[in-house]
Amino acid sequence: MTIGEAARASGVSAKMIRYYEETGLIPAAGRTGSGYRTYGPKEVQILRFVRRARDLGFPMEKVAELLALWRDRDRASADVRHLAEAQIAALDRRIREMQEMQATLSHLVRSCAGDDRPDCPILDDLGGHPGEPARPA
Repeated sequence: MTIGEAARASGVSAKMIRYYEETGLIPAAGRTGSGYRTYGPKEVQILRFVRRARDLGFPMEKVAELLALWRDRDRASADVRHLAEAQIAALDRRIREMQEMQATLSHLVRSCAGDDRPDCPILDDLGGHPGEPARPA
């Protein structure tokens, strides 16, 4: 199948398939005599694996580790579990950071009169000087 067909079958865009090949995350596709990439069911399965791992927030280097473990029939499931647990911890940190960002932004919005006056605590905070009018450098 062509790269477009592989993209549709896997849910990974053709651009990302090319990127994954360029970075070595997935093996380079076979080529036709005229140079077009060709994919089979095995490659589509690998692409689906990568897409699902990325959907779960795994960074590229961890996706590569997961792929290596997936291919290794002698792997220990404990190794896979450790990667998943580390991802959960990373997601928990990210959620906390985003909640802190949301709380800060909510406070700033509540502090802003939202009227015709130029005073704006949101811009003041973004400018690095809470309580002072924001001025471009």
